[in-house]
Amino acid sequence: MLLARVIRDEAEAFRKKLARRGMVRKDRRIFERNGAVLIPLHDSVDVDYVISLGGSIEEGEAMARECYKSPFEIACELISRPTINEMLPRKWEKVGDVLILRLLEDLMPYREEIARAYAQAVGARAVLRDTGHINGIHRRPVMELLYGNHTETVHFENGLYYKIDAANLMFSSGNIDEKLRIASLDCSGEIVVDMFAGIGYWTLPFAVHTNVKKIIACEINPLAFSYLKENIFLNHVEEVVQPILGDNRNLPGKEFADRIMMGYVQTTHKFLDKAFSLVRPGGIIHYQDTFPLAVCPDRAIEYLEQAAKGRRIEILFIREIKSYSPGVSHMAFDVRVLD
Repeated sequence: MLLARVIRDEAEAFRKKLARRGMVRKDRRIFERNGAVLIPLHDSVDVDYVISLGGSIEEGEAMARECYKSPFEIACELISRPTINEMLPRKWEKVGDVLILRLLEDLMPYREEIARAYAQAVGARAVLRDTGHINGIHRRPVMELLYGNHTETVHFENGLYYKIDAANLMFSSGNIDEKLRIASLDCSGEIVVDMFAGIGYWTLPFAVHTNVKKIIACEINPLAFSYLKENIFLNHVEEVVQPILGDNRNLPGKEFADRIMMGYVQTTHKFLDKAFSLVRPGGIIHYQDTFPLAVCPDRAIEYLEQAAKGRRIEILFIREIKSYSPGVSHMAFDVRVLD
């Protein structure tokens, strides 16, 4: 078999570059000899590429090994196109049994073949391509169905069931740490208003895990609202959650809520006036929004103070949930309204 020889100090970086092109054999062990590392290669290897990286080629033998193959490695083998392996996605989102991929433009001619391979590698019933576009006030993601027929699924996370149509509604598993934090709160006897309930992203952690007395869950998107109602029953919290279809700015009542959940991005600050009108003195607003890191947290505090209209506030907690785009992050703030 063919072996690539490289000096020990450069071996790991060298191996990764070869692996990205699908050149490294996973059924044979990498080993050392005379101060150099030898990496087993497939017979169809691009010898010139190996040499261009500073390695050399020789023939020899390597011990067999049983090896775990990652979903990415399995997909690469199924696709069997070494020229595009380094462009294949190494990250993806799996919602229930629906897989969501982002693909580079150069991969578009192969997208259906790629989708079939990834479906087999991760055990997905359907594969969607996320175009990165979101439409309208209902924030409908623009997806392309590449594999399978059914995009409705049930996603299980932190003891909760989320039924969703992954092709038409957003679900972000990147928020899991913040969902776990919310689920760990003690809200005994409290009334919570979830202003952007969606399918129950934040409503369900409150309802199932925090011992809350009542949740008013408002959602403007009729499709998301239909799944919210289903998820309330799936998780057996129909006695706790009151779902309301409509614009949260039309919610009735004044200063009655112990907590306000604002799990939204980009324009959340435009709804802070309503949040302050609903929260009681001593209550807490869980405010999420997106901010350029260069102006955070100052801009968030400015928005909060403007909406408070003279009411005193205390910032209890600040957290970066995740990166949203280059230089911009999805942030979370816990804000106590003192009076």
